This record gives sequence, structure tokens and C-alpha cells, in this order.
Amino acid sequence: MASSTGLLLLLLPPLLSIQARAEGTADQEAVVCAGTACYTAHWHKLSAEDAQLHCSKKGGNLATVKSEEEAWHIQGALTQLLLLGAPLQESKIKFWIGLQREKGTCSDSSLPLRGFSWLGDGEDSQYSNWYKEVKNTCINRRCVSLILDLSVPGLASSLSKWADGPCGNSGFPGSNIQGFVCKFSFKGMCRPLTLGGPGQVNYTTPFQATSSSLQAVPFASVASVACEDGDEGRQHYFLCKEKAPSEFDWDSSGPLCVSPKFSCDFNNGGCQQDCFEGGDGSFRCGCRPGFRLLDDLVSCASRNPCSSSPCGGEATCVPGSLGTDFTCHCPPGYKLDLTQRNCVDVDECQDAPCAQDCVNTPGSFRCECWVGFEPGGPEEGACVDVDECAPGHSPCSQSCTNTEGAFYCSCEEGYELAGEDGTQCLDVDECEVQQGGLCDSLCFNTEGSFRCGCLPGWELDPNGVSCTGGPTSLGPPTGSPLGADTGDGEGGLQSSATVSRPSGDNPEGTTMVVPSNRRPSFPARVPISLPPPEMLAPSATPGAWMEPSTHHPTATTGHRESEGEDFTAKQSDQGTDGQQLLLFYILGTVVAILLLLALALGLLVCRKRRAKREEKKQQPQSAADSYAWVPERAESRATENPYSPTPGTDC
Repeated sequence: MASSTGLLLLLLPPLLSIQARAEGTADQEAVVCAGTACYTAHWHKLSAEDAQLHCSKKGGNLATVKSEEEAWHIQGALTQLLLLGAPLQESKIKFWIGLQREKGTCSDSSLPLRGFSWLGDGEDSQYSNWYKEVKNTCINRRCVSLILDLSVPGLASSLSKWADGPCGNSGFPGSNIQGFVCKFSFKGMCRPLTLGGPGQVNYTTPFQATSSSLQAVPFASVASVACEDGDEGRQHYFLCKEKAPSEFDWDSSGPLCVSPKFSCDFNNGGCQQDCFEGGDGSFRCGCRPGFRLLDDLVSCASRNPCSSSPCGGEATCVPGSLGTDFTCHCPPGYKLDLTQRNCVDVDECQDAPCAQDCVNTPGSFRCECWVGFEPGGPEEGACVDVDECAPGHSPCSQSCTNTEGAFYCSCEEGYELAGEDGTQCLDVDECEVQQGGLCDSLCFNTEGSFRCGCLPGWELDPNGVSCTGGPTSLGPPTGSPLGADTGDGEGGLQSSATVSRPSGDNPEGTTMVVPSNRRPSFPARVPISLPPPEMLAPSATPGAWMEPSTHHPTATTGHRESEGEDFTAKQSDQGTDGQQLLLFYILGTVVAILLLLALALGLLVCRKRRAKREEKKQQPQSAADSYAWVPERAESRATENPYSPTPGTDC
């Protein structure tokens, strides 16, 4: 791209067309055409919506600024508009462009356009030139304008900044809004007409703008030529046509307004390169080496059709065999667009070349695998399952089962899955879950299992679940705490180990308890969760524990059953003697307590009587105090205090 100063020198002199028209209010505009688009700058205080309506009525939209080159074209139009000398009251003025953000769309500072989009195509662009960071709001519609700072010298050599703000309305267009910029796109452009003699050329564009000097004239424009020498008052009209695909030219040939009076001296005879004079005042146009004269007899074109780089983007130009035509070729992964001059990316993913996911990239593509898979296999783009349960990589605390693209965790009997991701195992408290239904009396939870036990005075049945006692049993004594003895004496808690379910309907290795066919007469079952019986501290009260059983109780032999019956009878007798001895201890304790209470009561009565005698001694004596009544049979009235340690005295 040309430098800013060089580009403006190309755009500004001679001055571009400036037309003043009356449409209720003065609407002044400046026009710049380049490439395949024309830009018009207007003096008019309108809201963004009204400005867009004005542009759309003529076939365009508010201008886009998608590249620095496009920004320089717009800057040229604004500079020419300022040369009109319109009265300005502010040092900073603004012009609407076609960058807007709808209500409900929030700003995104990570994007060049900050969440805004261009009117018309809505495509994003990488170029931006913000004056300051946009306001972070989502509740209002926002529009962007160009800021022209008139206080800064060299306005034509610097690009205008972008500023966002409210889009305005019909009554209030916006703060410092003085006009707007429109853009009109075309399929091609014609070169400006050149005159071989004095005359005037005026162009009328499809968007109703007129100009006498354009660097490029849009397709379908009309040129009006008025020659001044020898043909005054007569006008000639020419139309910009598409003579061949992507080739645009006027429907005329030869220099215009040619006069023998001036020959090649006026504007080089209208020739693009060389002008050759004849002896009779005539002349003709010629071209330099490497170029050829075109059909209009004034223009020259390179003999190498690719010298002007007609192919854009990734396309490369290939000259034809006769040197008069060319063909654009695209690299792999691209194809020619509708103009046959540029290349567009081919979406290879439409053909599903990947086993799972396909991601299209410019000129190519790449394959990706789903979660739980990884690239592999003999074919390109193939995916294989990831074994999440491989040794050393399993996320499960106990069992891990790999599946196609995933996995799941499981726990051993007596545990349940826990944790947010379901990979951990937590012990199940069977005694709490079953609410005492596992054991007839006491239930002790263990890590991954449970055990049954009995109250003092009862013994654990060989089935490891039920508790039995002698026919004369008085029930469990109240003086012995639960689980306070693990010895071989009487009154101890009885516990069993976990028993295994027999094979059959239940899975192998699961845990169950064998139901009991008889229920002894003892207080209601007391399911509790306590440490295993072997961990309970022994006490002075004798007790007995049954060794844990590691097999099903029905598997015992007849000899073991006999031994079990003798052991049960012995334990029953020991339990009865222990209860009688405990009752004797309780009665003795009660008698001792009663004796202590009687002694304390006697001491209290003695102290009260002593206090009364001391009160009588302190009272004043009277004459009657020297006399005393002598009771009859005094000796017989004397009463001994049975609680006095000395007979015959009160204390």
C-alpha cells in the first residue's frame, strides 16, 4: 500500500467532485472511488439510523473501515469535504460509519472490533483504530463515528480515530455529529476518459453523484463530454461497460476533442503513453516496449497480462499462450471464487475425512479425537480408546472398569461410591442402614463389614447372629456397662465375625448374616455401632467372648456341635452364679448406706439439744431459780439415750 502522503497526493489533486444539492437542507458531499468501491462524505446532522437510511436509498451502506487502505480512502473524502468551507463551531467533529452493536450484545475487549459488527455483511475485521476503550455496556445500542480533530495540524496525513456512543434519534443525532460516510460497492471500474483537446468531462455515477474528475469511474456510470474547439455546445455521452469478464471500458475509441491546432501539445493528445504527430497536424498514440495498444487507441496494456497482478490473495497468475489473456490458479486447499481472480478456502471437513472430529483450517484441516480417545491406529485420523484403568493411572480408589471412550468405578461389598466425581469409596455402616435388623441384640460396624454381640448374661449363638440365655436367667444386670469386658468370665458382651453368604442366589464374596430360628427372652435388640469387640477394654465383671467365625455356621461337624452344647451349659451356670453374687453385693451396699444415714441423724439431734442448753444458761436468773421440784421416783423417770456413747447422759 502506498504511503499516507503519496496516497493523498493521488486522491486530492485535482480536487474531487463536490456537489451542493438542496433537499430541504443543504447536503454537500465529496466522492472518492478506488478499487471496487466509492466513498461519499456528507455534511448532514442525522442519527445513525437516518444516515443508514440515506445511504441505503442510493444502494449503499454506512462505510466500512476494514483495512488501513480503506481508511485512507475515507480520510481523503473527509478532507475534501472540509475544503468546502462549511461553518464549523466545534474543534472536534464526528461522522457516522457503519460499525454498530445491537442492544443486548456486550463489549469484548479481546476482539479488535470490541463486539461491534459492520452493517451490510456483518463480517469481522482485524483492523481497528479506537480513540479510547469502548464503554462496557450491554443495555443500549451503540454506534461508532470517526473523530476529526481540527485543532491538530496535518489532518490529511493522519487517520481519524473511532469513538463509540449513543446512536441518537431524529431530534438529537448525537454529540458533535456533523455528517456521515457512505460506501457503494461495484463489480468493476473504468479508467477516466482523457481528452485530446480542450473540453469538459462530467461523470454521473449510479448513486446519483456527479464529478468532473475521478481516479476511477464505477461500472454503469455515464460520461458527458463537451468539446470547446470547433464543436461548441455539442455533448457526447459514453457508458462504462463490461466488455469481458472483469474487464471494464468505455464504449468509445480514439482520443476525444482532438484538434489539429493543438495536436500532441494538449494533454499528450489524450494518449496514455506516447503521442506521435503527423505532418498534416494529425497524431496517433503509441505504447512503449513491452506494452500494446488497446482497442480504444489511446490506452496501453502490458504484453504480459500478469504484469498488473490481476489475481489477488493466494491466487497466482498464469499468462495465456498468445500473451493476451491469463488464468488465476489457487494452491491446494483453495479454489477460485466467482470472480475467478481470488481464492477461497475449501472446507475439507464436508467430506468427513476424519474418524471422529474434523477442524477446518485455512488451506487444510486437522483431525481430533473425542474425550476418552487418542490418535492412533493404522489409518490416518484414526482414534483409539484411552484405557483410564491402566495400572498406575486409575482414578478409582478400588475397582475400575474401562469402557469405550470412558470408564466407571465400583466398590467392594460393604462400601459405596462417594465424592463429586464418583471415584472414591466410603464404608457403609450396616448397623445403621439396616436399623438393627442384622443382629438380634448388639451390632458392631467394622471397616467394610459388621459383627454381632450380646448383652451381659447372654451368649452368642453359633450362628453368629442370635443370643441365647439359661431358663433361669434374670436378664442382663444393670451394673455392668455394655461392651466393658472381653474376657472369659460371665456377663461379657458376645460378638461374632462377619459371615459369608452361601453360593446360590447371592453373589460370591458378598456379606450376609444367618437368620436365627429362635428368639430368647431378653430386652429389645440394641443395634449400635461400636468398635470391634476385641478392641473393648476388660473390666472387673467376668465376661465371655465367642471367637469370630470365618465360615458358615451350618458347616460344623457333629463333634463341634456337642462341644458347643457343653460350652453353652457351662456358660449358663456361670452366668447364674454371677448374678447371685452381684445381688449379694448390692444388698450389702444398701445396708451400709442405711447405717451411715442413722449415725448422721443421731449426731444432728445431739447438736440441736446442746444448742438449746447453752441458750438457757445465757438467760438472767430469778428468785425462783434457787428452787427445784423433786420428782417422785426420779430414778425410774431417768431415760437413757440409746444413741449416747455414755449411758445415763444425753450426749
